[in-house]
Amino acid sequence: MLYDTLSHSLSEHQKECKLLATLGCCVVVSALGLRWIRNRSIICKMELEQKKRDKSIQEMEKAVTRFKRQNPETDSRNILKMTLMELTEKLKDGSLTPEEVLYTYIGKALETTKEFNCVTMFLADCETQLQELKKQKEKGLLYGVPVSIKDHIDYQGLPSTCGLVQYLEELKKEDSVIVKVLKKQGAIIFAKTNVPQSLISYETSNTIYGCTLNPHNKTKSCAGSSGGEGALIGAGGSILGIGTDLGGSIRLPSSFCGIPGFKPTPKRVSIMGIRSAIDGLLSVPLSVGPMARDVDSITLCMKALLCEEMFRLDAWVPPLPFNEELYSTEKPLRIGYYETDSFFMPSPGMRRVVLETKKLLEEAGHKLIRFTPPRIEYMMNELCIKSFFGDGGETMREKFKPNIVDPNLKDQVFMYNIPRPLKKILSFILKPLEYQAEFLNEWRKLNLDVILCPMLGPAFNLGYPGKLLAAINYTVLYNVLQFPVGVVPVSSVTNADEEEMKLYKGYNKDLWDKLFKKALEGTVGLPLSVQCVALPFQDELCLHFMKEVETLHKLHQIKK
Repeated sequence: MLYDTLSHSLSEHQKECKLLATLGCCVVVSALGLRWIRNRSIICKMELEQKKRDKSIQEMEKAVTRFKRQNPETDSRNILKMTLMELTEKLKDGSLTPEEVLYTYIGKALETTKEFNCVTMFLADCETQLQELKKQKEKGLLYGVPVSIKDHIDYQGLPSTCGLVQYLEELKKEDSVIVKVLKKQGAIIFAKTNVPQSLISYETSNTIYGCTLNPHNKTKSCAGSSGGEGALIGAGGSILGIGTDLGGSIRLPSSFCGIPGFKPTPKRVSIMGIRSAIDGLLSVPLSVGPMARDVDSITLCMKALLCEEMFRLDAWVPPLPFNEELYSTEKPLRIGYYETDSFFMPSPGMRRVVLETKKLLEEAGHKLIRFTPPRIEYMMNELCIKSFFGDGGETMREKFKPNIVDPNLKDQVFMYNIPRPLKKILSFILKPLEYQAEFLNEWRKLNLDVILCPMLGPAFNLGYPGKLLAAINYTVLYNVLQFPVGVVPVSSVTNADEEEMKLYKGYNKDLWDKLFKKALEGTVGLPLSVQCVALPFQDELCLHFMKEVETLHKLHQIKK
């Protein structure tokens, strides 16, 4: 009887185990099925957007071919060689037409995009914009100039995707303020450019449009998040572009792609109609600014933007027109400088170009004073990271949920999913204000006009920006401080720089230092830049300083 009872009990237990195992398998299969359905839905949306993009490319190719056939005398090669200043003069005096310039640059942008994957969408209403331009009574400062814009800057009828699937179907009902102002000044918006998935990365790669490559070397990153702009301008496919900057997003691609870029004082240029990367972030504000081939082009763009039309459209922008007197100052400058902030050791090339620029500025009659930026480790850990991820990464996790994570961002996205109790942090607004006052006090002690400092570079190997968020210390500092800052390319990596980099240990000899060394393997010939910094709302002085640095290096190259 005991045997029968045990046999019966075991039989019942086995049945229960089998039932539970079956249920477990069903749950797993259901979960995998739901995941497959979800991924299939995401892929379908991405494929639809890719077809739209392909169609926009095909339409533009036909338009360019048609224009060339009808206008065989157009000298596209000569147009592409012109600076923006030369181009605007010829457009205004009528020796060039807006059509000639537009289709020349669309043709070049098509070539560039096929090679480096810069453009997410060509704008089908280019011809409509041309017709509207002819109706304008006055020729604006950017009359007939083709301009490219970053993906998340609103343009009527198109999505501002941020590289995320959930925004693909949100077609914008009107242009952003900056697009309206550009059009008022006679510019023709012809393309939107690629960004990282979610924007919070400096590797321009996403699962919708793919990865954008560096125009100097296709094995290198173009940086981000305004990486599509940097690559397109650096390759000659655009003469003027508009990017945005939250932690270096204008300056990093400008540095990696070898072009000037400018981050104005926050609120100096309207951000109305630009999708935010991190909703509710107050302590580190977004800036929008120009990227171009030379500082004169950036200055002209700022003059065009700082106009009555922008002040009328956005009441939150202080009505401060371009200060020509401040820009044109001829007095020698008191320039603070540092070649390292002692937090993240710069590459040999980064350090070298700061010291070379210092020497040229001294020879030109300026006063250079060593400056030590205070508490950079505190700034990075307490003000930067905790501001961006003050909700424990919840905002970023939510943004990635409806998406397939881009392979280049997997290391970074992993950090968003660390259990909340391990990173229970808050976003502070008062702490940045205290740090700003501390930094400003050090500035005032030395009676400085501007600061010269390192710019991250040269371009990393592909895949490394997503692993090296800690290396943005040289750029994000001036987002936290809310200072205007620009990047000027001044040199390129030498064989000596490369050899010295092989001995690089960093300050801490930790994982970040080892990754940084690997990121900068094989960089001879790639561009190197410096940063030029001024106080808030002294954007014109910053531009003046950028122009001085650019001019001195050009003269130095001629002498060599």
